[in-house]
Amino acid sequence: MTLPRLAWPKLAWPRGSRLGRLIIGLNLLALAVLLGGALVLNELRSGLINTRIDSLTTQGELIANVIDLAATVGDPEPRLVPDQASDILQSLFIPRSQRARLFDAQGNQLADSYVVADRVESRALPPARKPGQPAFGLPTHNPDTKPKVAEAARQALAAEIAQAKLGEPVAGTRIDEMGERVVSVSIPIQHVRAVLGVLTLEAGDVDQIIAAERKALLPFALIAIATTLISSFLLNRLIAQPVLRMASAADRVRLDGARAISLPDISGRKDELGDLSRALEEMTDSMSERMDAIERFAADVAHEIKNPLTSIRSAIETLDLVTDPAARARLLGILQQDVTRLDRLVTDISNASRLDAELSREAPRAFELNGLLAEVIHLYEAQLRPGDAPGSVRVTFDAKGAPPHARIVARETPVGQVFRNLIDNARSFSAADGEVRVTLKRDPGLRDHHNRLIVTVDDDGPGIPPDNLETIFERFYTSRPKGKAFGGNSGLGLSIARQIVEAHGGTMRAENRKDAEGKVIGARFLVDLPEASAHNGHHHHHHGGPRDAHREGGPRE
Repeated sequence: MTLPRLAWPKLAWPRGSRLGRLIIGLNLLALAVLLGGALVLNELRSGLINTRIDSLTTQGELIANVIDLAATVGDPEPRLVPDQASDILQSLFIPRSQRARLFDAQGNQLADSYVVADRVESRALPPARKPGQPAFGLPTHNPDTKPKVAEAARQALAAEIAQAKLGEPVAGTRIDEMGERVVSVSIPIQHVRAVLGVLTLEAGDVDQIIAAERKALLPFALIAIATTLISSFLLNRLIAQPVLRMASAADRVRLDGARAISLPDISGRKDELGDLSRALEEMTDSMSERMDAIERFAADVAHEIKNPLTSIRSAIETLDLVTDPAARARLLGILQQDVTRLDRLVTDISNASRLDAELSREAPRAFELNGLLAEVIHLYEAQLRPGDAPGSVRVTFDAKGAPPHARIVARETPVGQVFRNLIDNARSFSAADGEVRVTLKRDPGLRDHHNRLIVTVDDDGPGIPPDNLETIFERFYTSRPKGKAFGGNSGLGLSIARQIVEAHGGTMRAENRKDAEGKVIGARFLVDLPEASAHNGHHHHHHGGPRDAHREGGPRE
């Protein structure tokens, strides 16, 4: 046996899901805060370094021009005067966070702002220098300076000076002898086109800037972490806990026999969990109502079956005591009527209990209602040919007066059952040689944006007591007409018919027909069904006819 391959879920933005958008939004928010802070600080860092380079370049070009004007001699071969250049560098103001060094054309250091005048006394970072110490670099015997770092720094500085001697300023960042990152600018000192030396300016506060940036980034990181934690707890509160509560409520329904789930604080939400909670509540309420209905139905069935059973028991007990042939015949007739009544009850109870399953088994489709009515009426016409059954009730349908192409979207078999039940009920109350008339018309009232199709079933019987116009649709209600055989009506036919009509979005009601003087001349049943809209009418029409036309057989009410 091979297991089916699991398909990867499709990743798509949850358009109609508030909860899905909330989950994605909260998870992205923390990342957005962190990335936004990093981008802002990176931009700030880049801007600060570029600004420092521009400042050092401007300052270095100014100092280089002054040295070129005041400390160069010789023509046509000019050269720098080291003492004068050193004095100029000493006289110019160099900030404490910067370092200025002067090199000749061969790369030898001529001056260093750290060792001219008394600057060395005011610098806090490097150790104090001893008299006579070489001016270039820092003392190699300083235990705080690693030889490899110092050597790499000297090579980087030498490369920068060599590049500046080509005649173009050089700017960038590098590591100095102390292992700190510095912004460095090397400006060539030129007389006409001859490069006489190189001036290097360094700003050693880059690490402090980076440290400050990292310190500034820390709040963003903390905010991102806090946002993630808050969103996690929020999602847990909004999703996990309500789902667990609904699961516990469902378990109570299953284990404790509760009839319904009630979670008002979740049902009031406007997201998917609120929809789910309301759906569960409606489902359990519907189940509870159905269970109550089943219990009432079972009680009604037991009551209805007990009556003919009691009659049968009494007749059987009396039968052995009766010797008169006429009396025995009457008792046997009662037994036969009660058996017929029981058979009718069992058949209708079975049909009523299967009604929900039948409605869900057959898919709704579009069909012409006038065609269905014509076929149902044709079955009765086939049973009652003229002259074959004197005294029988005729059934007629005004096909010419019916609107053409009156289509509904419904289940054809149950709808056919509705009209058979109504016609059988009307025939049971009609006099011999009477007539049951079926008509169809369209009501352009546009209720619910649909035309309504009205089917009427009229008879010429005694009518319906005014107090019973609604009661007749209750289960097991019967009002047996005089002269009709006992057991002909189970009291379920009209109840089943109304249930089917309401399941298709329609209504059913009863009224009395009256003449001009107000006298009752018969009963009328009206079935109101929504007409199918134009876009639902593309199905190919097929009048299959009621497949179980005789299943219900006989009048019912």
